[in-house]
Amino acid sequence: MADAKVIPFDDDRSRAGERRTPRRAPAANGNRDGHPAEPVPINKAAANSASTKGTSGKGGSGGRSGAKGRRGRALPEQPSAPHDERMEQRGGAAREADGASGDSRGEGGGDKWERRIAGGLKFLRRRLTGDYEVDDFGYDAELTEQVLMSVLRPAYEKYFRVEVKGIENIPSEGGALIVANHSGTLPLDGLMLQVAVHDEHPDQRNLRLLAADLVFALPVVSEIARKAGHTLACAEDAERLLARGELVGVMPEGFKGIGKPFGERYKLQRFGRGGFVSTALRARTPIVPCSIVGAEEIYPMIGNAKTLARVLGFPYFPITPTFPLLGPLGAVPLPTKWTIQFGEPIPTDGYPPEAAEDPMLMFNLTDQVREQIQHTLYKLLVQRRSVFF
Repeated sequence: MADAKVIPFDDDRSRAGERRTPRRAPAANGNRDGHPAEPVPINKAAANSASTKGTSGKGGSGGRSGAKGRRGRALPEQPSAPHDERMEQRGGAAREADGASGDSRGEGGGDKWERRIAGGLKFLRRRLTGDYEVDDFGYDAELTEQVLMSVLRPAYEKYFRVEVKGIENIPSEGGALIVANHSGTLPLDGLMLQVAVHDEHPDQRNLRLLAADLVFALPVVSEIARKAGHTLACAEDAERLLARGELVGVMPEGFKGIGKPFGERYKLQRFGRGGFVSTALRARTPIVPCSIVGAEEIYPMIGNAKTLARVLGFPYFPITPTFPLLGPLGAVPLPTKWTIQFGEPIPTDGYPPEAAEDPMLMFNLTDQVREQIQHTLYKLLVQRRSVFF
């Protein structure tokens, strides 16, 4: 297999996936006998209304109603609608578009499947020939969009039924640092957060997660993490990404958050020394607090085999009600209902350049972010009807 071409980071998203618009049948000028069709009166009010809807769907003055979904179709304005309602609306729009395509060509879903097969074959050919691009961090935009996101999406939509709130707090362009709580024994919350930003944001932005050293020390996992845009949790990499206008995700609790006992669920651990604040101050990018509810219960950690963890080189070895008692079946997460809420961004561009070296300012900003996330967690827990519904 040929080697992939390495391109500058700014061009890593230049290869957009192919999107074809459904073909429409040409307008008929007469009936089947060849005679001219009778003139049809035009309702000007209806025509104006249809014209208005058509233009607002393209992002003109329609605000979020003009935002495009994953398939490039216009979505209705529902920034905080429940997940089931959003899925029903998306499914209806997809069925309507597919029906229109089927009517125009008389092939129904066959034409859609032909396009998918053709696109899949092109994708495989590019992978086999090495005709694809990665950036200097190893991020493979095409593989992430067409494969990794497709693998994670069923868990996001059907299994955990993630509901997203406050997505409008993530800027449409430019760098931003998203700071979230960390939990769940295994880092599934980071993956679901990545899908949420990509699928729910109007501009389908990609989130570049900062991961611990252990992730890049594991075989297979490290390669997939690099392809998905993750990078080492260090200030230098984070600053480079932010300077290039990327969204960067960080979970300052680290292993202390993800490996805490079930009895301490939704109680934030220490946020380190505020290194993420210093990074945001140097890059002069906003900090977006993020609260995730639902991940704490997927693997209720009731014990920690510390000796075994030390032998294996892990920070902890979890014992749950199902693992290791049920073996591989115990590794299946519980189907909890998730909510991800993005808070109002905290600007950093108003501080002088030397503010990144001020320990008191970093402590205050770190505490402000932590308190905002903790307060939102408590609020979401009060509003939650059930762990699973």
